[in-house]
Amino acid sequence: MSSALAIKAAAILGGSGVALGAFGAHALKRIVEDPHKIQQWGTASRYQQIHACALLAIGLSGKQAPYAVYLLTAGSIMFAGSIYTLVLLGERAHSIALMTPLGGLTMVAGWLSLVTLAL
Repeated sequence: MSSALAIKAAAILGGSGVALGAFGAHALKRIVEDPHKIQQWGTASRYQQIHACALLAIGLSGKQAPYAVYLLTAGSIMFAGSIYTLVLLGERAHSIALMTPLGGLTMVAGWLSLVTLAL
């Protein structure tokens, strides 16, 4: 179950990460002038794609790691999604800013949960 879910999550996060990265590299400059915000967008896309690769590796390993799959997926969505939202909406989305560190901590927990695969 977690292998198939990991591959599905990897496909969705990976594909959307590439699309959002391309948008950030080419079209975002027409909407956002602040180079720091454009850099933040790139960071979000990079982390999203890295975690998609991790999920793909988990899925292809055939081992069961449901906590890692759920935590890495949720963390990626919270971390990258909050950054995308903040870059596009700025101060109007200030309440979502707490999602970024929470998403980061969730991703860390996902990585740490992979220890169970070695037991």
